[in-house]
Amino acid sequence: MSQVFPENRVVHPIEQESFRRLRARLDTSHFPPLTRAVVERVIHSAADLDYADDLVTDESALEKAHAALHAGAPVVVDVEMVAAGITRRDTVCRLRDAKSGPGRTRSAHAVRLAYEDVGPGALWVIGCAPTALEELLTLDADPALVIGLPVGFVGAAESKAALRESGLPAVSNVSEKGGSAVAAAALNALLYHPVTKEFS
Repeated sequence: MSQVFPENRVVHPIEQESFRRLRARLDTSHFPPLTRAVVERVIHSAADLDYADDLVTDESALEKAHAALHAGAPVVVDVEMVAAGITRRDTVCRLRDAKSGPGRTRSAHAVRLAYEDVGPGALWVIGCAPTALEELLTLDADPALVIGLPVGFVGAAESKAALRESGLPAVSNVSEKGGSAVAAAALNALLYHPVTKEFS
């Protein structure tokens, strides 16, 4: 099967060894291809094998999101730390322009501003603020995918449960953990995964 990579990505020997050790400690071979890519890269980013059971994904949603991403769909992030982890794709982050207000956080306002920029069909990567994810769920955003992995003791697990209940195509996790690094890793898994006839 022919493979076309979005860019020539050289994998450092340390990363290769890290994935070898990960696979020696955890059998991921039963996962479908894109789910496996997401699970492994999230685990790699956090050195936390528990994500194998904590993550919630859907292979068909990932296939559609993978196609949209490689066709040039915009990527929106909630904070600059997520953007910093996505090094091979431009992202949209409006947090610097956002303002808090009565009943609204800066993160929630930033999501609304970003939606005004990108419209429907974007991939949304939320790794910090539960309120950003909550705001996204109030919009008619028609996303290609929502990577909803905010972290925290207040609202994080609840916002991710609401994402799953929404029926939107998503990557989430059940627990309170998450964060910018794992959210960026989930997007990178799709970005680095080769485009093949299987996924085109």
